Amino acid sequence: MREHREVARGLVSLTKRAILFDIGGPIDLEFAWEVAVDGAIAASCGLEGIRVDQPTVEEASDAAVAAFAPDAYTFMIERLCGGDPETIARVRQRMRSMIDNLDVFQMRPGIPELLQRLVDRGLLLGVVANQPARMIERLEREGIAHLFAHHGVTEMTGLRKPDPQAFQTACDALGVVATEAIMVGDRIDNDIAPAKSLGMAAILFRTGRHRRQRPRGAVEEPNAVVTDVRELEAAIAALRG
Repeated sequence: MREHREVARGLVSLTKRAILFDIGGPIDLEFAWEVAVDGAIAASCGLEGIRVDQPTVEEASDAAVAAFAPDAYTFMIERLCGGDPETIARVRQRMRSMIDNLDVFQMRPGIPELLQRLVDRGLLLGVVANQPARMIERLEREGIAHLFAHHGVTEMTGLRKPDPQAFQTACDALGVVATEAIMVGDRIDNDIAPAKSLGMAAILFRTGRHRRQRPRGAVEEPNAVVTDVRELEAAIAALRG
């Protein structure tokens, strides 16, 4: 079993009573979504006469992650289009029209069972995600929405990560202080750094497009790094002491 690296780093003494989750990555595998987005970007570029293949798209994606781009898709489009504003605008619009109504959700195996166990242990669960309101409907269809006492998606709260207020609002809704919460997310910039700035513990779920992100300094170091649900459950247990 892989050792739970960095679990002990930066532990705080207060009992952890709440676990906050990003959706994309920890809960939704997003594999099909990311494939669809990459395909939409490539197709939209093609309509502008810009020929791109899969390795080119992957290189643009890696560059976006390395640059800590707030919007990886926009960064990729700008890079592939050579910086021309009008071309970028057209490609972005086409890409969005292709994916806006895409209804793809891939539940991470083992997550529903883990969420239920956490609730059974008396923990409060919340969502903090840059997602549309319809994502909560998807969680309902998957039978897990009721396990979350706070549904903090951007379209419902008006708050967008990495704004620390998105995390603070979740804590307030759950009736806990930030130091009593653990954040689970797949991005250092959107999840780990802002959560830690409030005094939360933070678990980096290394997966998907941002799996190669690495901390740029101590303030971005997660308290634990995990790659599957088994490791996540062990990390939560360790952080709770």
